[in-house]
Amino acid sequence: MNIPSNLKYTKDHEWVLIEGDVATVGITDFAQKELGDIVYVEVETLDQTLDKDEVFGTVEAVKTVSDLFLPLSGEIFEFNDDLERNPESVNSDPYGKGWMIKVKIANEAEVEQLLSSEDYKQLIGA
Repeated sequence: MNIPSNLKYTKDHEWVLIEGDVATVGITDFAQKELGDIVYVEVETLDQTLDKDEVFGTVEAVKTVSDLFLPLSGEIFEFNDDLERNPESVNSDPYGKGWMIKVKIANEAEVEQLLSSEDYKQLIGA
């Protein structure tokens, strides 16, 4: 299972790449495997400011629909438009082409609450 050490993680199986005051967010390799084939990613919160743990969108797989929870408070300023045409990128490249949103971080202190790759491995039993 691929769990890059340069990323942060949430208990909701999302990964977070921190670059200055911007966070790029997607779902983990573990999450995409659990969901199965992704057929649709919906984010209707573009240009909105949400609090940590609020639902920012949904991911639809063949067998289920799951909410996506914002790992850090902030403004969602970018959505990966490629996912509208190629939602399967979440399955094939969850940490690359399968990224979902970019967020302008509102509260830097929340970053410390995210899981390290080691903590995430323990959470999923990897």
